[in-house]
Amino acid sequence: MNLFFDDFFKTFGKIGLLSFGGPAGQIALMHKILVDEKQWLDEKRFLHALNFCMLLPGPEAMQLATYAGWMLRGVKGGLLAGLLFVLPGALVILGLSMLYVYLGEVPLVAGLLFGLKAAVLAIVLQALFKVAKRALKGWESLVLAVVALIALAVFSVPFPIVIFAAGIIGAVFPSLFSHAPEPEVIERPVEPMKHVMRVLAGAALFWLLPLILLVFFITPNSVFAKEAAFFSKAAVVTFGGAYAVLAYVGQQAVDIYGWLRPDEMLAGLGLAETTPGPLILILVFVGFVGAFRDAGLLDPLISGMLGAMVTLWVTFVPCFIWIFLGAPFVEVLRGNKILAGSLAAITAAVVGVIANLSIWFGAHVLFDELTPRSVMGQVLGLPILTSLNLAAAAIAIVSAIFLFRGGGLAPLLIGSTIAGIGFHFLMI
Repeated sequence: MNLFFDDFFKTFGKIGLLSFGGPAGQIALMHKILVDEKQWLDEKRFLHALNFCMLLPGPEAMQLATYAGWMLRGVKGGLLAGLLFVLPGALVILGLSMLYVYLGEVPLVAGLLFGLKAAVLAIVLQALFKVAKRALKGWESLVLAVVALIALAVFSVPFPIVIFAAGIIGAVFPSLFSHAPEPEVIERPVEPMKHVMRVLAGAALFWLLPLILLVFFITPNSVFAKEAAFFSKAAVVTFGGAYAVLAYVGQQAVDIYGWLRPDEMLAGLGLAETTPGPLILILVFVGFVGAFRDAGLLDPLISGMLGAMVTLWVTFVPCFIWIFLGAPFVEVLRGNKILAGSLAAITAAVVGVIANLSIWFGAHVLFDELTPRSVMGQVLGLPILTSLNLAAAAIAIVSAIFLFRGGGLAPLLIGSTIAGIGFHFLMI
């Protein structure tokens, strides 16, 4: 058993250190190691676990690692697998965040980030294409995606409301969006009520109680309390993966809280793309920069590190809770047509969410100036066409062509940063 546990630690540590390339690449890596190489899980069980993780808010790849660890070694295995998946990237992104706030205006770093942001735009567009291809199976899904895009981009409807409404529509009309498989007869591995109460008690002790103390009693008006409250809400309501979360975070962290600028969201995503672990680790960058700039009486670096740790905690603790709460009952969900319809509708709406993110990113990457204009009675920041940044457009176009022709993420990021540095020094 100890030998297996040692191998278990090494295997999931390897997954955590090599998990580059976003959720698709991370899931493929886990499949290769856990199913093909180690043969710890069979194909059917792996895909079944993945389907369950797609139902949940938060990063599906991290939750899949947690679920796999739970299947193999119980709660301890789930905790270890999930932590090994997250912590290496979290430490790297924390270090990069420190470099960013101190060296971000250095010409070399500014040029690197310039190229990185243009490449990220291409990455988001590719994600939009892949998700749309998988999710939009009929005209009903297409209409829902377009409505979600208009609601977000034009009318500024809050992201959680869009997702909640899509879930309700899918639950009411499940046959329009999905066809669930017939339910299977299984044995429940735990006593339902006892298990649920145990997990909820753990959630209250390790997540809810510390959150309440921090937000309402310890530092109620601090940036840490604001970050804890905001990112906890994001962890609960953000279905659809990292790109969907970015749309929500970008709307709030930039426009409402003012923790960072729009171009810095792109810089943070670029940094997250270059590190192992889930892309949602960009939130650690946001938490660090926001607390660094609103340090109050604290040293800015200490404040930033505390902000990053608070953000990491409130973002990922719920991910463990969802897995440990639902994993013993996951087989029961397979034949639930209402749940399958709701998930399919949410996935369709996420296409609109990512389209909105693409437009938002594109406007801030490709154009140097935006101007407020009225569209359908709403004041929107629209780009001034004459302010098109030709260098950024060139890097974004070449990056998109490279990606859509099957190019890898590592050479893309290396090439785009070299091009960004070159263009930046030519322009100064």
